[in-house]
Amino acid sequence: MNNLHGSCLCKAIEYELDRLDMPISHCHCHTCRKAHAAAFVSTAGVMREHFRWIKGQDRLSTYESSPGKLRHFCSICGSHLMAERLAQTHVIVRVATLDDDPKMTPQAHIWTSHDVSWLEYESNEKCPEWQT
Repeated sequence: MNNLHGSCLCKAIEYELDRLDMPISHCHCHTCRKAHAAAFVSTAGVMREHFRWIKGQDRLSTYESSPGKLRHFCSICGSHLMAERLAQTHVIVRVATLDDDPKMTPQAHIWTSHDVSWLEYESNEKCPEWQT
């Protein structure tokens, strides 16, 4: 498999990884929902030795959202790229920041006990274009 590349919205920061080492899951926890301004965030674990910053590491900002959990994001556009706990052997990549198709599909929804009442999984209604 070829390396996967990812970046922030403004392209000031870029990273590369050899592969996703863990399945993609959708995290519904309160802190992910707030950090990403979304109902859930798609994540996957990558072993540290398979992840590298290739551009703009000096533009990274870090926020410790809970004790020991560091969230790394672009200081310019605010895109959240990766999270980590320093004692763990892997980092947690935000799959939506990949520029390449990981050729994997999500395997699980986690922390669904934190779901919000307005989240609806199955809807056949089309959203008016002005709302997207």
